[in-house]
Amino acid sequence: MTNFTIRHNLNRVLNDVQIRLWIEQRLREAGLKVTPQRYAVLDYLWHHRTHPTADEIEAAVNYRFPCASRATVYNTLHALREAGLVQEIYVRGGVTRYDIRLEPHHHFVCRRCGRIEDVAADHVRVEADGMELRDREIEGLEVVVHGLCAECRREEEGGAR
Repeated sequence: MTNFTIRHNLNRVLNDVQIRLWIEQRLREAGLKVTPQRYAVLDYLWHHRTHPTADEIEAAVNYRFPCASRATVYNTLHALREAGLVQEIYVRGGVTRYDIRLEPHHHFVCRRCGRIEDVAADHVRVEADGMELRDREIEGLEVVVHGLCAECRREEEGGAR
């Protein structure tokens, strides 16, 4: 084994430990018990920034914990959302997706492949000029941009030649 391989494996282990500690800390700060299911859901979302559906998360969690029922995964996602540890994303088609990234940002949805990408909040300008907002309590703003992702755009442009 080379020194590079040893360092790489050690860094991966340290990163895994840091992620585990981060997840456990967030759960405790939110007043939630650290359970294997909650840990597994947050760990999956940390490592898979693809904005997965509840069904995708359930399949992954059940791979690791075969005793985690569908209801357990859905209840876990609900508890994590209520605690502010994950956010729900609503896109066309009515399927709810989940995101562990909580800082303000928006989403781009590819109309061809369905990929959802994060878009920095400062890359999208939203104006509410003239919009009547009195007597309302604004709790958040979500922008979902639709179009072709870079990969699908290249494929369509290549096929049009």
